[in-house]
Amino acid sequence: MGSSTPHHRNNQNKTKLIVIMGATGTGKSRLSIDLSTHFPHSQIINSDKMQLYNGLDITTNKIPLPERKGVQHYLLGEFDSIDADVEPSQFRSAAGSTIADIASRGNLPLLVGGSNTFIHALLVETFDPQVDVFAESSSVSRALRYDCCFLWVDVAWSVLSEYLCIRVDEMLDSGMLEELAQFYDPTKAGVMVGLRKAIGVPEFDAYFRKYQPWESPENGVVPNKDRDQSRREAYEEALREIKDNTCRLAKRQIGKILRLREGGWDFTRFDATVTFQALMKKKQSSAVAAPELEWREIWEREVVEPSVKIVKRFLEE
Repeated sequence: MGSSTPHHRNNQNKTKLIVIMGATGTGKSRLSIDLSTHFPHSQIINSDKMQLYNGLDITTNKIPLPERKGVQHYLLGEFDSIDADVEPSQFRSAAGSTIADIASRGNLPLLVGGSNTFIHALLVETFDPQVDVFAESSSVSRALRYDCCFLWVDVAWSVLSEYLCIRVDEMLDSGMLEELAQFYDPTKAGVMVGLRKAIGVPEFDAYFRKYQPWESPENGVVPNKDRDQSRREAYEEALREIKDNTCRLAKRQIGKILRLREGGWDFTRFDATVTFQALMKKKQSSAVAAPELEWREIWEREVVEPSVKIVKRFLEE
């Protein structure tokens, strides 16, 4: 008897899990909500390390309540301790019991997020917190706890890096600076633990050390170039660092996804590059209606529809 038969039989007894992966900014949250409209009994589990913590919703880019469209989200802002790291083994335990709970009620668990170290810790059959599987000498285990359907949303680097910089500007427009000004604590500046590791916190800590948010109400708002050149330069420096660090994070995430794929994890890759090109064209143009439809149609055609087909087939197996 071939070895694939017992493996398939093993998989039949495992909980089915949809896993949406990708670098930061590639549209994972959007895809999870889109899939939820096609599979109404699905519920979403966050696997983004910084989004586990309560607080800094704009800075950590948590999906806003109205955009969740009533879909139940778990492990999103659920860890209150911002002064301690959530360890991969803690995440394995919390997400594992959440998946069991969702499945026990007959619902479909969707795991969504960019922290591939956490995704690996959760999914492997046996997890050793002492071993870094992303280090060169280690090997990735193919034995998984769940019957997984992996969807990888990818965007060409030249387009993604440009989009990530635009997205940082948009986050600042949405109130990220004010949020960080309220979060700033001079006694903790330089302490890199828990939520303090979120991109934006260390970069603006340096800025707030020079321009304390409480000294002037203006220190929580974007400085005007004409009025205070040096303050504006310190602000621009923090902004540049945030953009550089966001791009570095995305590169590391892509590297880890490739490592898991090389280790035998079976990913279906969706190229969302054209969607993002259309999205950026929309942001740069003043036209309102047409480009909005254009990027949305491309996203539906090239990412959502093929994802729905794959998930349907996977659930019927």
